[in-house]
Amino acid sequence: MLRVENITHQPVEFSPALMAQFADFVSRYPEGKQKSALLPMLHAVQAEQGWLSVPAMDKVAAYLGIEAIEVYEVATFYTMYFLRPQGKFMLEVCRTGPCCLVGAEKIMDHLEQKLGVKEGEVTPDGLFSWRGVECLAACGFGPVLQIGPEYTFYENLTPESVDQLLGDLKAKANN
Repeated sequence: MLRVENITHQPVEFSPALMAQFADFVSRYPEGKQKSALLPMLHAVQAEQGWLSVPAMDKVAAYLGIEAIEVYEVATFYTMYFLRPQGKFMLEVCRTGPCCLVGAEKIMDHLEQKLGVKEGEVTPDGLFSWRGVECLAACGFGPVLQIGPEYTFYENLTPESVDQLLGDLKAKANN
């Protein structure tokens, strides 16, 4: 079930640049196989709008000539798609065994305390969201964190290095 809570479903407009990307994505596939462009299209929408609203997904479905449910199925299956607004910076902490053995859970607890929001929530200033994710493929360098939208990796984290990182991101946002 597609659940988007406490969000109004305002009509959505895509930029001309995004529409040009759509045309490019669709042109890469044979006639009648335009649905193959769905994943990159959803990535592009999320990059432009920060998340995938129901109206945005509906508009992608209409562009591709497919049923909206087909878009919802994809968007709800993959964890890289956000179905509600996120902070400007999405902090993702690897929570698999190797990282947990060296302190990932401590880092997640520290983020919750430092940011004042639980996993999946957005800070009141709109800057940060955080969540635990599956393996980030840096097991020898844990705990590991990646920060979107650029998906920069940070390794061997400590609460102090996380505090420095958060300060740097706040400064970046204010410039």
